Amino acid sequence: MPRLWNETIQAHRAAVRDATLDATAALVAQHGLTSVTMSAIAEATGIGRATLYKYFPDVEAILLAWHERQIAGHLQQLADVRDHTNDAGQRLQAVLEAYALISHQSHGHRDTELGAFLHRDGQVARAEQQLRNMVTDLLTEGARTGHVRGDVAPSELASYCLYALAAARSLPSKTAVRRLVTVTLAGLRPPR
Repeated sequence: MPRLWNETIQAHRAAVRDATLDATAALVAQHGLTSVTMSAIAEATGIGRATLYKYFPDVEAILLAWHERQIAGHLQQLADVRDHTNDAGQRLQAVLEAYALISHQSHGHRDTELGAFLHRDGQVARAEQQLRNMVTDLLTEGARTGHVRGDVAPSELASYCLYALAAARSLPSKTAVRRLVTVTLAGLRPPR
C-alpha cells in the first residue's frame, strides 16, 4: 500500500480510538461505571459495535486505555514545564506547581468507583515512579546549584514534596494550591 494510504488509515484509527476513549469517559462521568455498555459507547462514538470490538474487547479495556492516555498526558505536561526554563530553581518550582494543579483538578477522581477501578492497575505505580524520578532529578540539580538544601537526600525530599502536594486534591482553589507550593518550596531551601 502507498505510504500516504497507511498514514491516512493510522490517523483514522487513532481518531476512532480517541473518540472512543473520550465518549467512554463522558458516559462514565454521566451514568456511572457499571451503567456503561459497549452498545452505548458505540452509539456515542458514532461507530458500529462490531467496529468497536475491533479496537477494544470490553468497557474495562477502554477505561484502562483512557487512564493510560491521561497519565501519559500529565507526565508529558510536567516534562514540558520542566524543559521550559534553564534555571534549576524555577524549573523545580514550575514542575511542583504543575503537579499540584494537576492533583487539584483531579481531586474527586480517586474517591470514586472509577478511581478504585483505575488505580488497581500497575500503570499508576509506574507513573508515580516516573514522577518521583523527575522530582528527584530536579532536587539533585537544585542541591548542586544551591537552590535546594543539601543536608537531606534528594529522594527523601522528593517524598516530602509529593506527599505534601497531594494535599492539593482537597484544597478549595488554585490560589490555595499555589500557597501550598510556596510552603513546600520553603521546606526545600538550604538552612541558614
